[in-house]
Amino acid sequence: MKSILFVCLGNICRSPIAHGIANKIARKNDLLLHIDSAGTSKWHIGEAPCENSVKIAKMNDIDISDLKARTIHPKDSEIFNYIVAMDKQNKNDLISLGCENVFLLGDYGGFGGVDVPDPYHFQTFSGFEKVYNMIDVCVRDFLKKEKLWC
Repeated sequence: MKSILFVCLGNICRSPIAHGIANKIARKNDLLLHIDSAGTSKWHIGEAPCENSVKIAKMNDIDISDLKARTIHPKDSEIFNYIVAMDKQNKNDLISLGCENVFLLGDYGGFGGVDVPDPYHFQTFSGFEKVYNMIDVCVRDFLKKEKLWC
């Protein structure tokens, strides 16, 4: 079984959204994938995703409310075939930690390698909508280009 770990800074906004989208696609298409998410910081360990991430996911028929933030673990590089960073800083942090098979989500979906913006500090909910839409496009393209989904 192939496995994917989505990683952002705190594991309460972007990576739980990516986790939820990938899980929904996997369930709907009977894909045998192990999917998880983590953060590079320890700020939010044990917390649920932020309220707006839960809300935008729910608006798209995805329930991420039961996820709990965790930090990246050194063994994750051995467990996961794909470690997908939400931005270049997270990617660099993962590589510095010795992680292999690290990908940048913004390299997919025609976004040209840009960072998935962190919506945590956005003033409006529309920022979460934009980030959700970007992550959705990128996750779908990632799964196809990495031959995890047709």
